[in-house]
Amino acid sequence: MLEQRIQQHFIDSADLKYQAAQVLSKPIAAAVQAILACVTSGGKVLACGNGGSAADAQHFSAEFVGRFERERPELGAIALTTDSSILTAIANDYDYERIFSKQVRALGQAGDVLLALTTSGNSANVLAAIEAAHEREMTVVALTGRGGGKMTGALRETDVHICVPHERTARIQEVHILALHCICDGVDAQLLGEQEPPT
Repeated sequence: MLEQRIQQHFIDSADLKYQAAQVLSKPIAAAVQAILACVTSGGKVLACGNGGSAADAQHFSAEFVGRFERERPELGAIALTTDSSILTAIANDYDYERIFSKQVRALGQAGDVLLALTTSGNSANVLAAIEAAHEREMTVVALTGRGGGKMTGALRETDVHICVPHERTARIQEVHILALHCICDGVDAQLLGEQEPPT
């Protein structure tokens, strides 16, 4: 019984990825272009999210600053989820809703990209970060699910919305990490040329 349940997770995840491939390839390609334009102009990516999405923001930043699969010059990325002193000071002195937006206003510059992750699209602190990014004339690359929630209305035409067509958080997060890997690979391919990925 337990093994069947585990196998069903794999099947459900694989099915969603097959279904989402065609739907999400265009917005993921747009995200690659937006982030490529940013980093080739000396800009950086600021990444944020809560819980599992915070981990994904950190995962992306690590692969951008370090490397994904190929050696290349370092690319600028900062996960806004990692400095416990900043996070707790802002949450304590102001409000938890402002933990990312204050960092975006402090660190963001015109031409930078905000990578905003929220499976529901309704995370108040991520929505506040988007507003701050727009104030700083930054492009937003948003990863959501469940139809996009409130985030859909917060985005501009120049932003990119990668909305996973599913309701379940675990499945959405599984596609988010795949989308982030596609973005890393796409940026590397544009910077370094096409190459077969290592097996």
